[in-house]
Amino acid sequence: MTAKIEAQTSPAQPLSIIILAAGKGTRMRSALPKVLHEVGRRAMLHHVLALAQELEARECVVVIGPGMEEVAASARAYHPRVIIALQERQLGTGDAVRAALPVLGATDADILILFGDTPLISAKAIAQLRHARAGSAAIGVIGFRPADPGRYGRLVTRPENGALVLERIVEFAEASAEEREIGLCNSGIFLIEAGRAAELLSQITNANSKGEYYLTDIVEIALRQGLRTIAVEADVHEVLGVNSRADLAAAEAAFQARARVAALESGATLIAPDTVYFSADTSIESDVHIGPHVVFGPGVRVASGARIEAFSHIEGARIDAGARIGPFARLRSGAQIGAGVHVGNFVEVKNSALRAGAKANHLAYIGDADIGANANIGAGTITCNYDGFGKFETKIGAGAFIGSNSSLVAPVEIGAGAYVGSGSVITQSVPNDALAIGRGKQEIREGWAARFRERKMRETARKKGKE
Repeated sequence: MTAKIEAQTSPAQPLSIIILAAGKGTRMRSALPKVLHEVGRRAMLHHVLALAQELEARECVVVIGPGMEEVAASARAYHPRVIIALQERQLGTGDAVRAALPVLGATDADILILFGDTPLISAKAIAQLRHARAGSAAIGVIGFRPADPGRYGRLVTRPENGALVLERIVEFAEASAEEREIGLCNSGIFLIEAGRAAELLSQITNANSKGEYYLTDIVEIALRQGLRTIAVEADVHEVLGVNSRADLAAAEAAFQARARVAALESGATLIAPDTVYFSADTSIESDVHIGPHVVFGPGVRVASGARIEAFSHIEGARIDAGARIGPFARLRSGAQIGAGVHVGNFVEVKNSALRAGAKANHLAYIGDADIGANANIGAGTITCNYDGFGKFETKIGAGAFIGSNSSLVAPVEIGAGAYVGSGSVITQSVPNDALAIGRGKQEIREGWAARFRERKMRETARKKGKE
């Protein structure tokens, strides 16, 4: 019987985390380092660093290889207190962890080993691992049961008082036929008792045929010393490692499935859940309605009671209570949508605030603007915010009415309660409660159209005669 992951309070023992990020990832076929490829619009390494922050790790070390300055810079940008350790040669997981120990120094914290290409492991799983190891085992290992165990290393275990005692880890190549039938596989995620890591790692001397040193060897070393080792079982999707584009797609699918469930459980309505895509930091409150084919990029916050209609694309935006977005709307970085605001079909908003009750129901571009409460933006309105060199702001006062097909050439300010006539090009500020019309005077020439057609018909006939 295997121990399933359950929410439990982590023990008080402090924690240090080592993240192995030095894998080559050649199967990604990319100039971008493997661990910087994104799942849920967040780099895989950043997912693991976010977990380290959630776990309140005392120290967090990222192990890189030579030439991985881009990874180091990205890690520091996301987690300013991260420590970088260099693994000079790619000699396996055991060697990578040993490379991290000198920068940790003597520590009274348990050491958790994670991987930069395993982005979906959860705090809940780690809490279970810490609970199982605390006070009774020198080493804890997370296992999983894939549909096809393939060439994964197997965990040989036995039940004991509701726990799984880990007897050994067997690499596939060395496993017997009976051992290959074991479904519980090694994820590579280890938790080592405080003060024992250096001693156990120093005894890994049995390099394999590739000259690599495996972290898994410390289980056998610990058992020889009479120490206890345990295993817990995690959901297969949590320990999904990424080594190829196909793996990346599988991780993305697993992330989206988890995010959709979380949104539903938080009280949101998803009309067609499988068509909605979230980012790692998307925040959706209760009673939010989300239509089909909606995409949430990074940095989105949606307050209770908002409606996001079909085929809308939103990133870097805050949407307040009761707002209605879409269908077919695009909110870009810096969009601040106030309570009760309507942003309709084929409206794009960038770096702009729409105050409570404002409306832009169709066919408009609102960029670098501040739209007052209850203002109305007519169809075809454009804030002309860019002159080819710089960006400029448009301000529209509360209750202003902007007629359809208007161009507001920034910098410009439309006063509260002012009207802009349809088809206007506004280049000067408009006072409160004023009417602004910026278009050519309409001229009517009676009979012109008939005379024009007759002339064109005669010209066409002459051309045909000459042919």
